[in-house]
Amino acid sequence: MPPVRGTLECKFPPSKRGCDISAPDQTQKEATPMVGENNKQFDPAVFLTTAGSGRAFTRYQARHVFFSQGDKADSVFYLQGGRAKLTVLSKRGKEATVTLLGSGDFFGEESMAAEGGLRTASASAVSGCMVLKIARDQMLNVLHDEHAFSDFFMHFILTRGIRTQADLVDQLFNSSERRLARTLLLMAEYGKEGEPETVIPHVTQETLAEMIGTTRSRVSFFMNRFRKLGYIEYNGHIRVNTSLLNMVLHDSLPDENAKRPVLLDPPPSHERTGKRAKLVGFPNPETTYRRLSVDRED
Repeated sequence: MPPVRGTLECKFPPSKRGCDISAPDQTQKEATPMVGENNKQFDPAVFLTTAGSGRAFTRYQARHVFFSQGDKADSVFYLQGGRAKLTVLSKRGKEATVTLLGSGDFFGEESMAAEGGLRTASASAVSGCMVLKIARDQMLNVLHDEHAFSDFFMHFILTRGIRTQADLVDQLFNSSERRLARTLLLMAEYGKEGEPETVIPHVTQETLAEMIGTTRSRVSFFMNRFRKLGYIEYNGHIRVNTSLLNMVLHDSLPDENAKRPVLLDPPPSHERTGKRAKLVGFPNPETTYRRLSVDRED
């Protein structure tokens, strides 16, 4: 009797057939995703603003040290609010500020490079901070499982790399005064989404000098000149005005003001002329005084 069309024919004995009519239904059931388990969309903002497994929020006061150079790197930090800074210490004991951190910045990400690694810099609070501490294993798991968070974190790493390259170019080719202007704009978050924070939290001139690679006296001179030109308001706290941004964008900083102030030579006197003659080696200070007076009149 020929098989009926539409039915499944097996030519082997029941014990050796290996055919199961219900197999297609079972395969279809296994391929159907389970509703309600992994269907919820992951939100990086929620992850970074809530505590949970492997992550905890802590509020710190100014000058608190999150970690020190050479410590074991076993976690990543996310700065939700406040200001912090990264510093490095040379073998000779000289400290330098690498960068200032603001809200929305990660730091301590070197812990993800290798297990059991060490911190390459020190991190401390400049003002009161709210920080999310994420364990290394938890951070790696989220990056592996949640593509939305991977994209978010990759964008941050690329942005920081671009800024680091821009800092190097700025250090190589721009004057210390222009480097200071750029640093103030970055601290005020000009160029980021939303309104800039024109009032910068308290930062010392020593810290600014370390960041731009100059002396504190030069920073003091530039800050006073920026205030006279109306670029900033400097009275305890620093308020950065939009005119400073326009100056940097249009490269309109007066060249004369970018240099040290010109020191005017006071009129000659017998006492000063005598000292100068002894240093230079003139035999007769009186003759030198008359020569300088004649040169001035000409």
